Amino acid sequence: MKHAQAPAQDELVHRAAALVPLLQANAIGTEESRALTEESLDALRDAGIFRMRVPARYGGFESDARTMVKVAGELGRGDGSTAWTAGVWWITSWMAAMFPDEVQDEVFESPDTRLCGTLSPTGMAIRQPGGAVLNGKWGFMSGARHSQWQVVVAVTPTEEGGHEPIMALVPLSDMQVVDDWYTSGLRGTGSITTIAQNVFIPEQRILSMGAVLHEQYGSKLNADSAIYRNPLLPVASASSIGAVLGMAKGALDAFLTRLPDRHITYTGYTSQREAPLTHFQVAEASLLIDEAEFHALRLAGQVDEKGATGAQWTVEERARARADMGAVCELAKKAVDLLTTASGGSSIYSEVPMQRVQRDMQAVNLHALMHPDTNRELYGRVLCGMPPNTFYI
Repeated sequence: MKHAQAPAQDELVHRAAALVPLLQANAIGTEESRALTEESLDALRDAGIFRMRVPARYGGFESDARTMVKVAGELGRGDGSTAWTAGVWWITSWMAAMFPDEVQDEVFESPDTRLCGTLSPTGMAIRQPGGAVLNGKWGFMSGARHSQWQVVVAVTPTEEGGHEPIMALVPLSDMQVVDDWYTSGLRGTGSITTIAQNVFIPEQRILSMGAVLHEQYGSKLNADSAIYRNPLLPVASASSIGAVLGMAKGALDAFLTRLPDRHITYTGYTSQREAPLTHFQVAEASLLIDEAEFHALRLAGQVDEKGATGAQWTVEERARARADMGAVCELAKKAVDLLTTASGGSSIYSEVPMQRVQRDMQAVNLHALMHPDTNRELYGRVLCGMPPNTFYI
C-alpha cells in the first residue's frame, strides 16, 4: 500500500493551470483523432490528475469536490474533451472505491489506473455459481480507449421474476470495443461503445445498484473517508461541472485574445474593442460565467460539507445538487453562445477555438444527466412536495 502525501488544493490547481498551453496546442489533434493524445495523457499523469479520487492507501490523493471543480476548470480552459474525460475518470475511480477492499487491491494496483463507465443499465447479467455472466452494449464510454477497467451497470433477473440493477467491475480486456464515436462535439473524449459477450464477473466484483444508490457500499476501509461518504449522484455532479465551467472560461479567454486585432466588418469600428456592443457582450458573458461558478461551488461545497460531517442528504438537497449541475450547464452555454455570436465569421475556422468550445458545450447540454430542463423539472417537482420520479438522485 502506498500512502501518498496529497498535494494541497492550490498545488493541484497550479499544476492543472500549467497544462493549459499544452492542452490548447493539442486540442485540434485531440479532436481529429477522437481521443486524447499520448502527450496530454502523460502530462495529466505526471500532474497527478488521475489520482485525485483514488484512495490514499494506493497512492491516491482523495481530493475534495472543490478541488475537482477548480482543477477541471483549469483543464477545461485548455480543452473541453480533456477536462470532461478527466471528470469521468474521477467519477469511476470513486465508484470503484465502493467495492470490497480486496477488489480495490486488484483495480488500484497502480494509482494511475483509469476506469470508464456509465450509469445506463444496458446489459443483462445472469447469475451463476460464483458470479454472473454478462452480455450487453454500453455507449458513450468516455475515456475507454485509455482505460483499464469499466464500471458496468446492468440488470439481473430476480427469483420473483423481475429484474434488479447491479454495478460491476470488468477489465477492458474482457470487452469488445466499437469505434463509433463520430460526433459534432466532445469528439476528443473518444466516447466509444463497448460490448460484453458472455463475460464472467466474479461475485466480489458485483454490487447491488439499489444498495449503492442508498449509500450501502462494499468497502470497509473507505467508510471513514470524507470523500467516500456521499451519494453517487451528487458526487458525479460535482465531478462533472468543473469541465463545463472551464470551457466557458476558455471561451472568454479565446475571445479576449483575438479582440485587439479584430474589427467589425461593414461598420465604422476599426477595433472591436471600442464598440459599446462588445462591452455589453463581454460583461454579460463574464457575469454568466460568475453565476455558473456560484452554482458549481455551492454544489461542491455541499458535497464536501456532507462528507466531512457524515450528515444525511435530504431529498431536496439531492434534487438541488442536480439542479445546480443543470444551472452550470445552462449558464455556461449562454455565455459561450454569446461570445460565439460576438466572434464573427472568422471564428468558424478550425484553428479558432471558439467554434470547438461551442460544439463541446452543446454536447454537454444534451447529456441526459446534465440537461438543464430535466434537472430543473426534478428540483421543482420536489419543491412542490412530490416524490422524485427517478432513482438517479
